[in-house]
Amino acid sequence: MNAAVEQRMVAVERDCPARAVPSGEPITLPKNAFVTITQARGGNYTVRYKGNLARVDGTDADALGLQREEIEYTPSASDVPQEDHIWDTLRTIYDPEIPVNIVELGLVYGVKIEEKSPDHYTVTITMTLTSPTCGMGQVLANDVRYRLGKVPHVDEVIVNIVFDPPWNRDNLSDEAKLELGIF
Repeated sequence: MNAAVEQRMVAVERDCPARAVPSGEPITLPKNAFVTITQARGGNYTVRYKGNLARVDGTDADALGLQREEIEYTPSASDVPQEDHIWDTLRTIYDPEIPVNIVELGLVYGVKIEEKSPDHYTVTITMTLTSPTCGMGQVLANDVRYRLGKVPHVDEVIVNIVFDPPWNRDNLSDEAKLELGIF
């Protein structure tokens, strides 16, 4: 979370992709629109636009006049997506309501990389939510799709949300337990 960001109104500096809350539907915040930043968590920003909430990815923070989050990948000799790049990217995605990334929360159950056709790779993420009634599930799934779409050589991202096995506190890494004060 960027503690330096307080709730404030800003003008969008360029057309900016965002996701509606809680549906996760992709929208565009138009250049020169006024939005109110209501929350900064895990490098992502929640904004209010025309009375509705939307999430802006940290890689698009420059559109809000903020420091853009850069995700850098070590070069690979292969044109195949690298699994370590995928896991590193997943660690940059935070639950919308908990200040811990989804890997450390134990929400990600699996990563599968498949070549669907020559030079076309699909990454399938199997994950869960902290609760089956989580209202932010689609927002989180779209955060995963958006961020993983920036990984070199990833052409398509599929997110499968499952509830078996159900998430529980034992899924938390030691780092997450420490961060949440439940160690």
